[in-house]
Amino acid sequence: MAENGKAHQTVIKKYANRRLYHTGTSTYVTLEDLATMVQNGEDFVVYDARSGDDITRSVLTQIIFEQENKAGDDNLLPVAFLRQLIRFYGDSMRTMVPSFLEFSMANFARDQDGLREKLSQSFGPTAFQHALEEQVRANMSFFGDAMKMFTNFGPPGQIPSAPSIPAPPPAAGTDLDDLKRQMAEMQQRLEALAKK
Repeated sequence: MAENGKAHQTVIKKYANRRLYHTGTSTYVTLEDLATMVQNGEDFVVYDARSGDDITRSVLTQIIFEQENKAGDDNLLPVAFLRQLIRFYGDSMRTMVPSFLEFSMANFARDQDGLREKLSQSFGPTAFQHALEEQVRANMSFFGDAMKMFTNFGPPGQIPSAPSIPAPPPAAGTDLDDLKRQMAEMQQRLEALAKK
């Protein structure tokens, strides 16, 4: 097995002319081909053909950029999320964001079949909002558990308590309003933690 678990990764080489070469099939591929590989669960690593540098992150980011441009009004990444992500680049909580996002996406991916089933069983107009709220609550619980692993917040040996999202009050606006309120509360808690 190769170092860092890369034994099963396909190697893609990017040349100066921006062409991407798939070493497994000995063919040139496009960003769209790489996006399809990701969607099919195929793992790959991209190296700059001249320098040998691993440029996988920048190529994946470029794929996301291309997908967002093609999406039109059906974008995956909301503007508010993108703004917040940019804000984290200068924030003291920056080091926690990648782990939180990776953990959240892994849990969302793991639970997506269950979410699809819930949506197909209840055809009501708020089915997706309910499923999304449940996922946000679960992610915040996971985030709270992850926060406990970091002991550098506060005095040594003191572990911060997990942030919790209260259940939405009954008949207090729409589910979307409740979700927005919960997200605002989460943001306030994160900002308070960052100031400590």
